[in-house]
Amino acid sequence: MAVLMLTLFLCLMTGSVFVVEGGDPTIFFTWNVTYDTISPLGVPQQGILINGEFPGPNINSTPITMLSSMSSTTSTNPSSSLASGGFGGLRVNSRLLIPVPYPDPADDYTLLVGDFFNKGHKSLKKILDSGRNLGRCDGVHLNGKVAKGDGKDEPLFTMEAGKTYKYRICNVGVKTAINVRFQNHQMKLVEMEGSHTMQNEYKSLDVHVGQCFAVLVKADQDPEDYYVVASTRFTRRQVTATGIIRYKNGKGPASSELPPPPVGWAWSLNQFRTFRWNLTASAARPNPQGSYKYGAINITRTIKLANTAGEVDGKLRYALNGVSHDNEFKTPLKLAEYFNIIAKKEFEYDTIPDNPPEKTETIQVKPIVLNITHRHFVEIIFENHETAIQSYHLSGYSFFAVAIETGTWSPEKRKNYNLLDAVSRHTIQVFPKSWAAILLTFDNCGMWNIRSEVWDRFYLGQQLYVSVLSPNLSTKDEYNIPEDAQLCGDVIGLPKPKPYT
Repeated sequence: MAVLMLTLFLCLMTGSVFVVEGGDPTIFFTWNVTYDTISPLGVPQQGILINGEFPGPNINSTPITMLSSMSSTTSTNPSSSLASGGFGGLRVNSRLLIPVPYPDPADDYTLLVGDFFNKGHKSLKKILDSGRNLGRCDGVHLNGKVAKGDGKDEPLFTMEAGKTYKYRICNVGVKTAINVRFQNHQMKLVEMEGSHTMQNEYKSLDVHVGQCFAVLVKADQDPEDYYVVASTRFTRRQVTATGIIRYKNGKGPASSELPPPPVGWAWSLNQFRTFRWNLTASAARPNPQGSYKYGAINITRTIKLANTAGEVDGKLRYALNGVSHDNEFKTPLKLAEYFNIIAKKEFEYDTIPDNPPEKTETIQVKPIVLNITHRHFVEIIFENHETAIQSYHLSGYSFFAVAIETGTWSPEKRKNYNLLDAVSRHTIQVFPKSWAAILLTFDNCGMWNIRSEVWDRFYLGQQLYVSVLSPNLSTKDEYNIPEDAQLCGDVIGLPKPKPYT
């Protein structure tokens, strides 16, 4: 089973329809996206509701084609959708013919945790547009709620003694890593971002921004209330929130003695090193995960991305290899590429080098698009020269997180890579003054975003796009643009390119 986070990036016209094509069964969703008042930390503010719910409703499915009709009265952008509640759970379950390496749980719960700001999304956007970062969060929520601890809290989840429950835990916050733990209960890690893992047990888990885990929790304690606890990590001021887990027919309130969080990021680095791919389990396909021998594939290109911060025209910008991505372009990058108007300087390929400059005097602001050859096996190094922790996500792909180490990367560090059972996932953290290495085959044609999951960094330029083109112009590699797709920018009025066959 995959554990994914669904975040709505909304710039919608009323009645917009989004289609994902494929040969699988199709399910339909109608989402009414509106603004209303939400108060996750007790302070009322304008938030996004989906079908009247905050967080949004879970989507529970097997691998499918989705046709989603959305009617919207909102107009927001990705820097404000997370900060205003535009998120929900997306469950992708294994098909029945594919065995799951654990018994069916008594129930399947989604736990969305994250930091939150009381200023409201419009004020947060103004802060970013003025060239400042967002600073510290005001609190933490669990599924949009925080227990008051007054004995009147409704439970987030209910368990029955002796049974085992699955919790899908995702950090849907804006910028802060969260540690999650269950009072007096162990967690058995079973899944991570679409992969089955070796089933180690943990007292607490660091969930970095954008990451998702699935754990099994056995109700093996006295039947009463217990807290699930979420605390900020790597912040000067620790913020903790709780939610109630209630045993069926339980008696007694939850103890006020909360399990303590870990201290320091070395603990988190060591925890990362315990995560291992389950080589004998099957995930999306019937064949075992370990049948893909990624460690035996020759690397065809190495890209090292170093993050930096600086000022441009008196305003804060974040950059990769000395360039801060400019998201203010007239024509969306994929449209410009599809209609082949790149020669008009909509953007240029490979505007950053594969290795960061030794010294960055000034930060340039322009679109960053890396041109990567279809099916090439690529090594990407994220190098963090700053004192703030980083979290990166790659859209459209999973990758093998083969190493995280302190210091700077060099080719000799490859001898420390896990080339056997690194977890295939889509998000990775990079600790201060450290680096992380990922390996993947770019076999999914399209234009895909590599971004910081720390949203003030993303908004202020710490992101780029990867273009993977079909060499055969074939619909086996990439679908044609839909006939009814709305065009914008410089492609309005242009004839459609010759369709792929």
